[in-house]
Amino acid sequence: MAAPTSTSPTSLTSATPARSYALPMAAMTSLFFLFGAVTNFNDVLMPYLKDVCQLTDLQSSLVQSAFFGAYFLMSLPAGYVLKKLGYQRGIVLGLLVMAVGALLFVPAANSRTFGMFLLGLSVLGAGVTLLQVAANPYVSILGPASRAASRVSIVGVANNFGGTLSPLLGGILLFGGSAALKARLAAMPVAERLAEESTLVKGPYIGLAIFLAILAAVFFMLKLPELETFTDEQPEADAIPLRRSALHFPHLALGVVAIFLYVGVEVGLGSFLIRYGEAQGIQQLSNFTQALVRGLNVAVNFIAVLLGQSPAPIDTTVGFTKAVGAVLVASYWFGSLVGRVVGIPLLARLNDRKALAFVCTVGVLAVLASVFTSGEAALWLIVLCGLMNSIMWPVIFPLAIKGLGPLTKQGSSYLIMAIVGGAIVPLLMGWVATHGGGLRVAFLIPALCYAYLLYYSLRGYRVR
Repeated sequence: MAAPTSTSPTSLTSATPARSYALPMAAMTSLFFLFGAVTNFNDVLMPYLKDVCQLTDLQSSLVQSAFFGAYFLMSLPAGYVLKKLGYQRGIVLGLLVMAVGALLFVPAANSRTFGMFLLGLSVLGAGVTLLQVAANPYVSILGPASRAASRVSIVGVANNFGGTLSPLLGGILLFGGSAALKARLAAMPVAERLAEESTLVKGPYIGLAIFLAILAAVFFMLKLPELETFTDEQPEADAIPLRRSALHFPHLALGVVAIFLYVGVEVGLGSFLIRYGEAQGIQQLSNFTQALVRGLNVAVNFIAVLLGQSPAPIDTTVGFTKAVGAVLVASYWFGSLVGRVVGIPLLARLNDRKALAFVCTVGVLAVLASVFTSGEAALWLIVLCGLMNSIMWPVIFPLAIKGLGPLTKQGSSYLIMAIVGGAIVPLLMGWVATHGGGLRVAFLIPALCYAYLLYYSLRGYRVR
């Protein structure tokens, strides 16, 4: 997902004695790992709930709508809460809100009620929003201003790493299981089987709630430094005309749409990748995919055993399954992780706008090629898009707020609220898949999103 971006941070005042920020930085890095893990677990949760609650593609897409809708609804209230509580207590509150959301999955699983699952996701999303609003600026101003970019990069990589690992673990916990368990479930009547499968989600979310409560206690006891707030970027006297709203700048207004569509396409592709794979009807996996699945399965099973779960080997001889799809989802997010790590030094040497135009062009072509092909090739073309998405946020965000002067904070708030695209675009894809011609037609929507982003990289970014 989106990594934090610093606009014009200030660090501690010059009178403040030099000190080490290693411990606070480590604590903040753990939060961004958590953001990625919780957010991308939804890509596995969505097809899981589709089966357990017997949903359509449109209904299952509400998983992302419930989670990302909180960004839009809670961004401004979260800012007000932070003014009252401060960074540290705001983080503690956000972690506790997330823990409550995770615990709501227990009654949801017991009753197999989709609405209760959505409520839990909404509360989780509200907690993540509060944490994001607190943690993003805190990382930017935690220490010397000259090293803000490196701090932002570190937590961004942690965010991607958590987002890569959680679908793998989700595939083991929700779609894995021993051969004996699978045989027992297959022999049950449908109603009993669904009731039994619905309980599989309780363990991960109870564990998450416990972890969040412990992390909240740790943050409550930590002595985090109180940092100054941002200093608004001041433009030259005649650099830009005086305007009342940041949205009066066309490049910012178009940038809000760009962030909306970027987050939407990133979440939409990841969310529907497993369902898209099932629609391909793949009966035999290639040697490469089988080797990848087996290799990652061994590594993740080791982690699962450490978490007290039984090893769950993935059968690669029966073609595409949800467990195989979870590996592809993880590969999709791993591409974003690799692209971000590689992109950090490359963007310092390349023209960032031209780099954005390149990845958008590849995104359009990859999605269109996927729609008009079939089998594993169609899936790996979508996985490639994860790599293309990696540099979009760190390029679009600075282009959109360029030249806003004293309206920079306002413009940044609009861009953060545009993350709600992660709620809307998957919902639109689900509607098209259910009512408009299936998943292949639905995947034309991400192609259109990439086309707009290409326009923004060529013309929409210009400050006028």
